[in-house]
Amino acid sequence: MRRHENLFGFLALAALWGASYPAIRAAKAGVDPLLMAALRFDAIGVVVLAYALARGQSVVPGRADVRAVLVGGVGIVAVHNGLLFVGQARVTGAIGSVVLATVPIWSVGFAAAFLDTARPTPSRVAGVCLGLVGTVVLAVPGPMAVDAPDPVGVGLLFTSAAAFALAAVGLRRESPDLDVAARQGWMMLVGGPLLHVASLLAGEPQSVSVTPRVAIAFGYLVFAAGAVGYLLYFGLLDRLGPVEINLVSYVAPVFATFVGWYWLGEVVSTNTVVGFLVICVGFVLVKREALRAAIAG
Repeated sequence: MRRHENLFGFLALAALWGASYPAIRAAKAGVDPLLMAALRFDAIGVVVLAYALARGQSVVPGRADVRAVLVGGVGIVAVHNGLLFVGQARVTGAIGSVVLATVPIWSVGFAAAFLDTARPTPSRVAGVCLGLVGTVVLAVPGPMAVDAPDPVGVGLLFTSAAAFALAAVGLRRESPDLDVAARQGWMMLVGGPLLHVASLLAGEPQSVSVTPRVAIAFGYLVFAAGAVGYLLYFGLLDRLGPVEINLVSYVAPVFATFVGWYWLGEVVSTNTVVGFLVICVGFVLVKREALRAAIAG
C-alpha cells in the first residue's frame, strides 16, 4: 500500500509543480513577476507556519535553524524564485519546466565541488555538459525556427536552476532542529520581503489587476503548487530519497506542456522536445550509478 501511496504522491507532485509554470505565465497579466513571487511567498509562509502550529510543532527557530533559514530564504525563495518568475513570464510553460529539469544535474556538480560527495568522473562531466547543451538547444534553436523562445528568458531560468541547486547543496551542510513545515515557513517569510525589495528596485508597479484568470492562477500558485506542493515534496523526500524524488523534474514537463496547451494555447516546438531529451541523457549519465542502485533495490 505504501508503494502505491508514494506513486500517487509522486505523480500528484509532478502535476502540481508542472502546472505552476503556465500558471506563472497566466498570472503575469495582472501582476508583475517579482511582485507576484513576493506576494506568493508572503501567503505561503503564513499558511505553512499555521499548518505547523496546527500540528503542534514548534515554530521558534533556534541557533541551529538560523543559517538554514537564511540559505533557503535567500537562495531558494528569493534568488531562485525571483529569476524563475521573471524568466517564466517570457517563455512557455513547457520550456520553463524543461530548463528547470537541469536542477538535479547541477546539484551533482555543486555537491562534487563543495561537499566532496561525488567524484567528477568522465560520465558526470559529460552529463553536466549535456545539460548545458540541452539548454542551449532551447535558447538558440536555429535560423529556420519560426517561434524561437526568448533567449533572455531561458538564460534567467537556467540561472534560476543553478541557484536552486547551489542553495540545496548548501542546506545539506546544515543541521536544523525545526520540523520541515516550520523551517520552510520561515524561509518563505525571509525570502518574501527580499522579493518585495527586488520588485521595488526593478521599478515594477506595486498594483494588482485582478481578473478571474489571474485570481485562479495566483490561488493555484499559493495553495496548490505552493503550500501543498512543498509539504508533499518534503514528505516524499523522507520516504523516497533524493534520487527518486529528483525524477519529478522529468515528469513535470508533461503536465506543464498539457496545461499550457489546454489553458493558454501554447504550442510545443521540436526544439523543446530535443532539448528535453538531451537534458534527460545528461541526467542519466550524471546519476547512472544511483539509478542503477535504485532499480536494483
